[in-house]
Amino acid sequence: MRKTIDSSGSASSREPQNWHAIDWHLVERFVRTTQQRIAKATQEKDWRRVKALQRSLNHSFSARALAVRRVTENQGKRTAGVDRQLWDSPALKWAAIGRLKQQRGYKAKPLRRVYIPKSNGKERPLGIPTMFDRAMQALHLLSLEPVAETTSDPNSYGFRKHRSTADAMGQIFVSTAQKGAAPWVLEADIEGCFDHINHEWLVRHVPMNKTILRKWLKAGVIHQGRLSPTEEGTPQGGIISPTLANMCLNGLETELKLHLGAKLKKSKVKELKVHVIRYADDFVVTGNSQELLHNEVRPWIEAFLAQRGLRLSLEKTKVVHMDEGFDFLGWNFRKYKGKLLIKPSKKNVQAFYRKVRAIVKTHLSVKQEDLIAKLNPVLRGWAQYHQPVVAKEAFNRMDNLIHWRLVRWSRRRHSNKSRPWCKSRYWQRINGRDEFAATVKTTEGSRTWKLLKLADTEIVRHEKIKGEYNPFDPAWEVYGEKLRTKRMTKNMAYQYETSMLFIKQDGRCALCTEPLDFQSGWHDHHIVRKVDGGSDAMSNRVLLHPVCHTRLHALGLTVVKPASQRLRILRG
Repeated sequence: MRKTIDSSGSASSREPQNWHAIDWHLVERFVRTTQQRIAKATQEKDWRRVKALQRSLNHSFSARALAVRRVTENQGKRTAGVDRQLWDSPALKWAAIGRLKQQRGYKAKPLRRVYIPKSNGKERPLGIPTMFDRAMQALHLLSLEPVAETTSDPNSYGFRKHRSTADAMGQIFVSTAQKGAAPWVLEADIEGCFDHINHEWLVRHVPMNKTILRKWLKAGVIHQGRLSPTEEGTPQGGIISPTLANMCLNGLETELKLHLGAKLKKSKVKELKVHVIRYADDFVVTGNSQELLHNEVRPWIEAFLAQRGLRLSLEKTKVVHMDEGFDFLGWNFRKYKGKLLIKPSKKNVQAFYRKVRAIVKTHLSVKQEDLIAKLNPVLRGWAQYHQPVVAKEAFNRMDNLIHWRLVRWSRRRHSNKSRPWCKSRYWQRINGRDEFAATVKTTEGSRTWKLLKLADTEIVRHEKIKGEYNPFDPAWEVYGEKLRTKRMTKNMAYQYETSMLFIKQDGRCALCTEPLDFQSGWHDHHIVRKVDGGSDAMSNRVLLHPVCHTRLHALGLTVVKPASQRLRILRG
């Protein structure tokens, strides 16, 4: 007999006995409440209380379970460390929760070194920790993240909750678009930021377990069977590394303004029009004169970074005028006769076309619908990234290049056929225009697969997040919920039925009632299974977290919708 959780009922709160019995709603509620208390203590600078709360959270069952869930459901869940172990079964995940309880005597294993290519032809070194080390990092990150968010610079946007490259772009627009805005920009890049951070600085200034932090930093790296020591830097590939790098660079904005305020009267600081916008280790600084950025701002930044074992990249750091423009995060920012236009950068456009061309070249003999299925996610992702900026011209040009690339693809497949024949074979007239499309017959009828047109993407301006927003401060909870729902609904626009389900469920999982987001992902679940006669109608479908979807099937649970078809909170 199947157990049932009704929309108005509540689940048992008994102690879980296995992985599938974990009530993720209770787990996330406990962790979130403790994180809010840590953030409040950080705001009050009560560091003794911060330490006590962090210790309590790190040893709790809920935090350990959430840490294991994170490392076994992200993109790296199938990537093993030097011990070649993966946690790919519920029994192994449950055992890992118990192993995380004993932290005294913990020893971090060396990282497995792999290299991935960069756009400039060089290679980026990644350090892959073991699953257990990743889980330990995820566990301590739960207690460190509230501190990092509370002490972060307002205009730091990389590797932070609910912040994105589009928010950084929006802040640059706010700082430079007006006629009286700063005309000069220091475009800066830190040379090998992750590879050169000073270990001693991190151990002294990061408020977490110093012994465990030092073990991570000194774990060493194994490459081609040889162990190399790690004397500096944090590994790119570690879960906690982005937060450590952000904490290392926190103060770049606030302390620079304090420094300028100490040298000048506070009333004159605004006249300098100095604004710092940072995304991870890339940042720009605006100013009202070239001399200010060269002689005052840059030397201070170099001294600030030197304390942390870092330095600016000579080849990538320069001062430019807004009329000349600069590239940042894949966009070009430039003023044309006093008007700021943000466009996709030439480098970004070229890299995208190379990617599309490589896909077409490596799929010369596949079915047309398979090629379309391969290209559409790439086209959609690039279009959505540039949706908030002046991108129509770039979209039209790219559509034209892709069209001729597909013409050559079709002619190569049928070298003895004419161009009109190839056009009639692979292009269809849909809504008054020629589309690269394939109609496939199925048992349920016919379905048409159509290649996306970049130019069909509607330009929608991005709503920038407020710089002071703190996801761990209850005062910002309503704002954060509204912002998350707006962004999720916008990004789901091309999936009409999914977006409607998301809105009906108030953006929450139908089983655990916790928020749905792109980081956790979701499953489109049929309440009555299709094999049992269930339909694809929206009345028979709900959105669930992947872990909740697995739990539902493992325990034989059923989610029941109320008559209004609008899901209510299941618990609490």
